[in-house]
Amino acid sequence: MTRDAAAEHSALVRDHLMSQIKAAGGWLSFERFMDLALYAPGLGYYSGGAQKLGRDGDFTTAPEVSPLFGACVAVQCAEVLGNLGTGSVLEIGAGSGRMAADILTRLETHAQLPERYWILEISADLRRRQREYLEKRLPHLLDRVCWLDRPPEEPFEGLILANEVLDALPVVRFRWHANAVEELGVAILENEFAWAARPADAAMTAICHELAAASRAWDDGGGWDDGGGGDNRGGWDDGYVSEYCARVAAWTQAVTQSLRRGAVLWFDYGLPRAQYYLSERHEGTLACHFRHRRSDDPFANVGLQDITAWVDFTRVAEASREADFELAGFTTQAHFLAGLHIDQEMRLAAGGDENQFARLANQGRQLMLPGEMGERFKAMAWLRGLDMPLSGFTLLDLRHSL
Repeated sequence: MTRDAAAEHSALVRDHLMSQIKAAGGWLSFERFMDLALYAPGLGYYSGGAQKLGRDGDFTTAPEVSPLFGACVAVQCAEVLGNLGTGSVLEIGAGSGRMAADILTRLETHAQLPERYWILEISADLRRRQREYLEKRLPHLLDRVCWLDRPPEEPFEGLILANEVLDALPVVRFRWHANAVEELGVAILENEFAWAARPADAAMTAICHELAAASRAWDDGGGWDDGGGGDNRGGWDDGYVSEYCARVAAWTQAVTQSLRRGAVLWFDYGLPRAQYYLSERHEGTLACHFRHRRSDDPFANVGLQDITAWVDFTRVAEASREADFELAGFTTQAHFLAGLHIDQEMRLAAGGDENQFARLANQGRQLMLPGEMGERFKAMAWLRGLDMPLSGFTLLDLRHSL
């Protein structure tokens, strides 16, 4: 997308959002604003034609960093498919298509190719890019790949994969005061988007008190108190701002309900609830990404920038029970990859080429170091109808932190 085309597209998105705010009486919930900015048909960020991922996009994901990520995920997939005897894979939001290609490549060497590799992708532009990429890399396997507008209707066995999908679900923004909770929405001030607050409803107020109580339970040293109750504000200062994703349970159930037997693997940046809502995180986790620059302004570059929030993995764990899954694992990305022997994958991919091994080692460090992606990103597993250990979750079990 040229600079002029990008500016024109952003102006169209801006006009659409302005009209929605006016139609709503001058105030639009931030959840709705984020939904429209990202997903409005033909206008939202994920509908536009600009490249999103990689060096020429706005952000980089683990599969874009290195094929080692997809190779390790494939090893975990092979364990599950081997236990089932057969099955299919559903990837939700496949980005550039790199992870799909890396997984299929490695599963082929395992002689464990899925019956079908479905890609649930709502963006026509991303579908086109994914098809072109897979056709170039794996033309002989393209007949196994199928693009979907919605989850499969018929029950299936296998795996569901979602890498950096949960962080893009629209969130409610709230502000805490000593005697009240406000919901932050979007209004128009001097023909510009502006934050505007209104009293939160009873349901959102109750949720905020639960979140505050969870943060209070986590003491300054990173442990739990005795749960004795008391002041329910969790140490939050007056004016503390954060976000809450109300859609997690309904959305995760909708995309996983057709899995009869198998595993769901979630990968994303986030924290258990008590750490997510610590008092020092007083501006929340909302972040925008535009041409590899991070900001906290969702009103800039509308339609051209990604808008995300960290994932409350406690809420995802709760959603597993609500959707009738077993919570089978929760760990850091580093420990997930180590449990699947990323070092062996590195040597296998290098094939004896020392220069290639050095490049892969640098990529591996980016995936695993605490200061890079290793601890900020987490992996979570749900199981249904299976009783088996998952190698990616054997080295560090963080389920107790949820």
